[in-house]
Amino acid sequence: MLTEIRFALRKLRQSPGFTSIAVFTLAVGIGMNTAIFSLMHDLFLRGLAFAEPSRVVRIYGEAKERDLKQLPFSVPKFWHYRDGQNVFSSIAADWRNGFIMTGQGDPVQLLGANVTANYFDLLGIRPILGRNFLPQEELNADVTLVTESFWRKRFNSDAMVLGRSITLNGIATTIVGVLPDLPISWFGRTSEIFVTKPFEPSGITKDRLMRGVSFMRCTARLKPGVTIGQAQAAMAALERSYREQHPEAADNSWTSVLVPASEDVTGNLRPAFTTLLAAVGAVLLIACSNVANLLLVRFTGRRREIALRMALGAQRRRIVGLFVLESALVSTIAGAIGLCLALWTVSVVPRVAGNNIPLESHIALQWPVLVFALVLSLITGLAMGLYPAWQSSRADLVDGLKDGGRAVSGSHGQHRFRRGLVTAQVGLSVVLVAAAAMLVASFFRLSRQEAGFRSDHIWVGAIGLPPAQYPDVGERARFAERLVSELQTSPGVEAVSIAGAVPLSGNYSTSPYARVDRTPCRSTSVRSA
Repeated sequence: MLTEIRFALRKLRQSPGFTSIAVFTLAVGIGMNTAIFSLMHDLFLRGLAFAEPSRVVRIYGEAKERDLKQLPFSVPKFWHYRDGQNVFSSIAADWRNGFIMTGQGDPVQLLGANVTANYFDLLGIRPILGRNFLPQEELNADVTLVTESFWRKRFNSDAMVLGRSITLNGIATTIVGVLPDLPISWFGRTSEIFVTKPFEPSGITKDRLMRGVSFMRCTARLKPGVTIGQAQAAMAALERSYREQHPEAADNSWTSVLVPASEDVTGNLRPAFTTLLAAVGAVLLIACSNVANLLLVRFTGRRREIALRMALGAQRRRIVGLFVLESALVSTIAGAIGLCLALWTVSVVPRVAGNNIPLESHIALQWPVLVFALVLSLITGLAMGLYPAWQSSRADLVDGLKDGGRAVSGSHGQHRFRRGLVTAQVGLSVVLVAAAAMLVASFFRLSRQEAGFRSDHIWVGAIGLPPAQYPDVGERARFAERLVSELQTSPGVEAVSIAGAVPLSGNYSTSPYARVDRTPCRSTSVRSA
């Protein structure tokens, strides 16, 4: 076997042009397929880093009459579902929030969430230091859990961080635990701070809260043996009883929909990635057919060598095996290069995709991906080399030794095979080019779609106001007036406005936003202490 491998490598070295073209062509196909499979493995196959993630579900509201989906929960609705259900072992809530940390140098804006005390226990996430929240801390305790990255960056991995006090939004808050770095697909890229008091959002009065203002995401864990279908069926009774007990609530007409956690984090990405995998699969097929054509020509040109081997007593299967081994070596080398290409691709995609695709910042190629690349390389080598090797081994001894006749041009069967490969390449290429052209045209049309407002020369800045320093609407309004007044006199600014949310952002905020329209030759920045 080693002798045959050395011989195959020597023959490849003797044809650097063929070897380079074949390896490069296959490396692109194998690399792109491996990269897409790696991304799909990270998104759809690996699963969330929770305890029994298949039992974790999101509960959303849905108003079909207004075509509204994935609506959040209100405080009274969450309490009603938490106390009245019998299909979940635990039910928790959270809502995204921003925090201004002071007392550690310059003020720092951080992102995180307000969560119920049982939130991380429900997910099965245990701190690497300290503990999770206690039930009695949910309503009135000023405590926080921080992530490992925050702990290392802000406290230099100090093991004595537990019990330390940090000031969040003007309130002294005690650190009770350090969480491991959390899945980006569930918590987002920048979540570092988690506090309790989930039922007291700033800027919303208690009366409005009890009338059904919805702002919380609801997460639940199914009881052992309970299916998501059974839990969904139990929602109807909860909806009826909530409607009866809270007839004035704004969300009492919404139906409740359960979504598995794995589907919730990926949304509608699965069809897009399936289509992308099909596209790169077609690229690999084109590459295989191209290299198979080259191999057929290459093996046909070696008929004299085949005839000499058979004249000396070599069996046909040994000749086929030798040529297939040569083809497999080409695909294996291409697979190794393609794996490097896939490593580079999966390191770039998260940075390019940003928040549009919930991918970890550093995607490592897991062993299923490595197995996929190896198997794909071997199958590719076998598929593209078997028929050319079998056809070329059917050499006529006399013709081959004479080195005449069809020794170079090949048989009629080989010509038909090569024409079929070219036809397949052209067909697949036309399909891919047409699909790419349609995609580019659609993107171009969307980019020129009228949004209903001018977006050129507009800068948007978000400013969070600590509730302790700005406790009421009047204080926040006076801050907004001062901000607008100062920005209007800034060089290069044409107009300033304040809004609760950025148009088309899909976000809602109780904090003011400053929107600055400026000339393109100047830059404007907003700094808040």
